Amino acid sequence: MKKSTISIIVVVVLLVAILGGGCSVYNGMVTQQQEVEAAWAKVEVQYQRRLDLIPNLVETVKGYAAHESGTLESVTRARAGLSDAYNQADSLQRAGAGATAAGFEQYSAAQSSLNRALSIYVNAVHEAYPDLKANVNFMNLQTQLEGTENRIATERGRYTEVVKNYNVSIRRFPRNILAGIFGFEPKPQFQAEAAAQSAPKVQF
Repeated sequence: MKKSTISIIVVVVLLVAILGGGCSVYNGMVTQQQEVEAAWAKVEVQYQRRLDLIPNLVETVKGYAAHESGTLESVTRARAGLSDAYNQADSLQRAGAGATAAGFEQYSAAQSSLNRALSIYVNAVHEAYPDLKANVNFMNLQTQLEGTENRIATERGRYTEVVKNYNVSIRRFPRNILAGIFGFEPKPQFQAEAAAQSAPKVQF
């Protein structure tokens, strides 16, 4: 066999090996990217669950307090703050802001603000209407909110883990070369303050 033929065969084998390895690396990054998106979707589901529960909580409190001559000032202020935080978080959720790197920080901040406003509202209600804690509807909503906050914490933890794995993967050599060529960008991580990580104090 001629040397030129051997050289051609060696080059072809090397090209096949490089292309095969490149395809494997590319497919691996695609899989990790999809895992990140799936993990984020689960976080959004739990945020949406909280958004869905809050109007029911407010209506339950309003219905219970209907026999009062007027809503107490502290509850009114707390409800106004909750309403503002709710509207902001809801609008960002509908816009899908958290799915982009640019909107992630604003989205996360809005959810943290909603978390704090919910805690303030529930505490104000408890002080104004202490007997409400015995109301079956209120107790049910309280339990659901507590469960939702736990689910949020769990899904955020899972999201953090898959994002860490993905970001490390696309920054390692030689994956970083292919990541740059095919536009695989690092995904944002949660940078919320420590207080925002804890669930609202809805237990009495």
